[in-house]
Amino acid sequence: MSSTADADVHHEVVMLLGDSGVGKTCMLMRFRDGLFLAGNFISTVGVDFRTKVVEVDETKVKLQIWDTAGQERFRSVTHAYYRDAHALLLLYDVTNKNSFDNIRAWLGEIREYAQDDVVIMLLGNKADCGSERAVRREEGERLAREYNVTFMETSAKSGQNVELAFHAIARELKYRQNGHKDPQRFNVQEYVREQSQQPATQCPPCSY
Repeated sequence: MSSTADADVHHEVVMLLGDSGVGKTCMLMRFRDGLFLAGNFISTVGVDFRTKVVEVDETKVKLQIWDTAGQERFRSVTHAYYRDAHALLLLYDVTNKNSFDNIRAWLGEIREYAQDDVVIMLLGNKADCGSERAVRREEGERLAREYNVTFMETSAKSGQNVELAFHAIARELKYRQNGHKDPQRFNVQEYVREQSQQPATQCPPCSY
């Protein structure tokens, strides 16, 4: 049974995509619970999801966040969920060049299976691991410009830009749902540039 309050809540579906081990589950847990999953844990099988309500300009936006498996054998399962997603957070690991090189393939799948107007954000995760970095920030920015998607670097471990990523997505989706598609009214890329934190100080080697 729905209430008037429920009717005032924007319901949006956000998918986390990227290779296995780039930190998708860690990103979700950091955002939803403020926790960091240190050490080894069981990889996501197929698709799992969590929900969290955020507030955008006094409007509640309920994000249903789908955490997907990055392994190739689960890809056919996750493809079935693309069409229902309103936004996609596409992650790579800045310490793993291969995960970055595979981003083009992920973007190809998005073009094939997702809605044409889906919101896409490219995230270079594990930005706290400065000494182990294999992908420069400039490379991520260049790729994002090529595909005209929003970009930022994040760290599920330190929390760098995690809240910003989800709140920027929520804000963009809320404006779209209200019919405001004029980029002069709200531009998610400009919003991220204005709000982005400076890179976090380097911390000990990470293993997530």
